[in-house]
Amino acid sequence: MGIYRRAGAFALGAMITALVSTQALAAEYEFKLHHFLSPKAPTHTKMLVPWAKKIEQASNGRIAIEIFPAMTLGGKPPQLPRQARDGVVDMVWMVNAYAAGSFPRTEVFELPGVHQGDSGAVNRAMHEMYADELSKDFKGLVALFQHVHGGQVIHMADTEIRKPADLAGKKIRIPSRTGSWVLEALGVNPVKTSVGEIPVALSKKVIDGALIPFEIIPPLKIHQQTKYQIEGPGGKRLGTTSFSVVMNKARWNSLPADIQQIFANESGPEWHDQVGAIWDGSEAFGIGMAVKSGNKHIQLSKDEWAAFEGTIAPVVDRWIAEMNKKGIDGKALYDRAVQLTTKYTPKK
Repeated sequence: MGIYRRAGAFALGAMITALVSTQALAAEYEFKLHHFLSPKAPTHTKMLVPWAKKIEQASNGRIAIEIFPAMTLGGKPPQLPRQARDGVVDMVWMVNAYAAGSFPRTEVFELPGVHQGDSGAVNRAMHEMYADELSKDFKGLVALFQHVHGGQVIHMADTEIRKPADLAGKKIRIPSRTGSWVLEALGVNPVKTSVGEIPVALSKKVIDGALIPFEIIPPLKIHQQTKYQIEGPGGKRLGTTSFSVVMNKARWNSLPADIQQIFANESGPEWHDQVGAIWDGSEAFGIGMAVKSGNKHIQLSKDEWAAFEGTIAPVVDRWIAEMNKKGIDGKALYDRAVQLTTKYTPKK
């Protein structure tokens, strides 16, 4: 019996030692990540949480990232970049366009002709352009990774759209200022409203349609208020929206090189591809739900799409002219964004 008592005592001692060791190995670097979406949103569950866990595991527990969804730390979504810049929080996930005029170079990825049907390709282009070009927008911040959603498609309550003239005079919800330019070029009356207000706006005929990605369909039940979803051939879109996960620059600069490297390693080109797949997967699910409910999914022919491209081409020229006035070579940025996105878009 003495042997068993000694064995039990040893086991108990080992458990206590393990517990103490675990406590002693609490994270050396703790971060708060703030964002505006629900904890049930795919952005939270499929992107931000897996990314945080990836980094924590790669650091062997030295890093801990606590995520605060739904603006639980206070403020409104447009204030997120300032919260990170001022050090109110360590990191945020944000819509770049919400901070109007703050990220002019990054806005290039929201223009028509850049997103060519593969979000991962756009993400890779953003990653490649960050160090030399896009980083100039991020004063007081460091972008850990950037991405786009699946791109803007046309959702219509009652009207089938095949050519630009079909949109003339319609009231369409806009996603951003460049989205507003696109709609203006198409002869549409742009209506500014938040994403969450779209279903009510559709039901009350405040708008005839909306410019949003397919992934919005399930959470807002957009398919119940619309009959038509329209996109270009091969998944081409009328622009997109860009997002960033950023860290306060002073906090970043305070980190040792090996911790910075962990963030860089786990947020590299492969991760940008994965994020694209996450968002494009949500697109497939969203349009599948709409079609299953009886909606018509229209993929315009190349000729039909060419008419749209010709009509909205001035939007790019308008953006380039505006950038030039700010001392930014808009054409060089646009050409580079298109070239890199084309390079990374899988050939079909």
